[in-house]
Amino acid sequence: MKSGDWGREIPEISATELKAILDEGGAVALVDVREDFEREIADLPEVGQKRIPLAGLPQRISELDRERPLVLYCRSGSRSGLATAALHDLGFTNVRNLKGGLLAWKEEVDPSIRAY
Repeated sequence: MKSGDWGREIPEISATELKAILDEGGAVALVDVREDFEREIADLPEVGQKRIPLAGLPQRISELDRERPLVLYCRSGSRSGLATAALHDLGFTNVRNLKGGLLAWKEEVDPSIRAY
């Protein structure tokens, strides 16, 4: 876990752990909180993730399943960390931030992903 605002702990998952869950067909739902243009540069493998930019999250919260484990991601884990904390504040109990975001995925799982 990493410390967020006011010393709060934000639940995290590593890229390696997420890859193992996806490979096993785990029931995790991914939520990409980056801007649309960023997906054109680099992205995780397509697994039906939701595309909800951070600024639009409050208006689209109803699109998220509170019962399903969620993993939020962005480029470096910063924006998705904010989103993870916000969802926890709204009563989501099974949500984690992809530690290090796409940059960690590139480092730990798939070096062919383009860094930006």
